[in-house]
This record gives sequence, structure tokens and C-alpha cells, in this order.
Amino acid sequence: MNITESESNHQDLDKMSVKELLTNINQEDQTVALAVQKVIPQIEGLVREIVPRMQIGGRIFYIGAGTSGRLGVVDASECPPTYGVEQGMVVGIIAGGDSAIRNSVEFAEDSTEQAWEDLQEYLINHKDIVIGIAASGTTPYVINGLKKAKENGILTGCITCNPDSPLAWEAEFPIEPIVGPEFVTGSTRMKAGTAQKLVLNMISTSVMIQLGRVKGNRMVDMQLSNNKLVDRGAKMIMEMLQVNYKIAEGLLKEHGSVRKVIDFIKDSNA
Repeated sequence: MNITESESNHQDLDKMSVKELLTNINQEDQTVALAVQKVIPQIEGLVREIVPRMQIGGRIFYIGAGTSGRLGVVDASECPPTYGVEQGMVVGIIAGGDSAIRNSVEFAEDSTEQAWEDLQEYLINHKDIVIGIAASGTTPYVINGLKKAKENGILTGCITCNPDSPLAWEAEFPIEPIVGPEFVTGSTRMKAGTAQKLVLNMISTSVMIQLGRVKGNRMVDMQLSNNKLVDRGAKMIMEMLQVNYKIAEGLLKEHGSVRKVIDFIKDSNA
């Protein structure tokens, strides 16, 4: 059932005022979080399988095409600066290669072989996890990538917005937030894309917390890649150690991360 391609609940969009357009888009968007809420048990099942694999050196690979591929690349690229993990611990692969992040690569999503070839470049192995992302659940690049991964003993999951899709059949842990028709018929960068982004946030955030990359509610391993983040880190240290800003900033710059400062203070007081 290809719900993502079904006709919009709204007619004559080209006759709506700007306010009507914005209001109706927002009303549709409000249904997305509820659709994601319904699949929390599916997300939980996948996360519980991911964590022990990553604890022994496994990696997460997202594979997708178009908007879905770009969302995977975004989520993967944000893990190192946010949680201080190594580059390559979470990897986003898009059909058509990195150039497809900015520009459409014609027919890249129709390849039945390329996804597995792309994954093999990373020496993918049984410790790893492959999550296919496709709003329709019918993208050949993603379906066949997941199929080959599963054949090779690799854990597979997927995020799709159509029920009982070919992609879900191939995934051991399918996640299916059903968001219904798009405001612009078939424009899955809208509600479907939002749902995929929410699910990706939930997977990567909960995994990183389970791996110990958050202390309390703080990003203690974040990379200090700009002045804003240095300021945020210094304020964390101020709060945790009850010191003034100048001392906190000095400690942070000396040790390189909030966690390293906290560990240094613990060792000094031991």
C-alpha cells in the first residue's frame, strides 16, 4: 500500500493564501510526532540490538537515496561533534555518492548492486548495523543493500513510511511511522522526511547515551569546534565544579573536553 504517493488531503493548493498554506502544512506536520510515537517499540527493539554491537567495535551505516539519504548523512555527520565519537563510527551513505548530497544523481536509486559495493568499501562486518532509509520502502538501492547485508550476517533495520513494504520485508527491525498523504501529493521530503529525521534523532541519541556519551543531560564529550561550544563547555564546568568562568575556561582549553576536565579533577582528589 503506497500511502506516501496517495493524494493530498488538501485540494487547490495554488488557490490558497500564504496563511492558509502555512496553517495547513502545520496541521499536517502535527500528525507526524503521533505517528512516530506509535513506533517507539520498534525503535526500542533496534536500539537494544545496536548498543552491544557498538560496544565491541560495531558501526552504524545508514543507506538511502535522495532526501532519505541526505537525512542519514546529516545524522551521521553530527555524531562526532556532538558526542566526541570517532569519524566512521556512524556512517551515512547516499545513492550516487557525496555529490548527490547537493545535486540529484539521475537513476542512482535504481541500482540493485551499488549499495553493497558502497558498504564493502568500509570493510563492513558482522559487528556492524545497516539501517535502510526510504520513505516509500521501494527504493532498489536500499532494498538490495539491506538484503545483501542480511545475507552476510549483518544486523538490519529500516525506516519507511509505507506499511508492509518490500524494504520492511528485508529488515530484521523495520520501523514504519505511517504519516499518511503529503500536503503536496508525493512530496515525501515533507511529513515522511520529518518522521525519518525524528526517528534518526531517537536512534542516534539513545544509542550514544547508552554508550556513556552523555553525563546527566550534558554533552560532555562534544568537540570544541567553535567559540559557542567552548562557552557552553566552560559553563558546564562552572556548574559541575562550582568555579568561576575564567578557571573553567582555562581547564577546558587545557584538557580539551568537559569529560577530561571532570576526570582530571576526580583523579587529583583521589
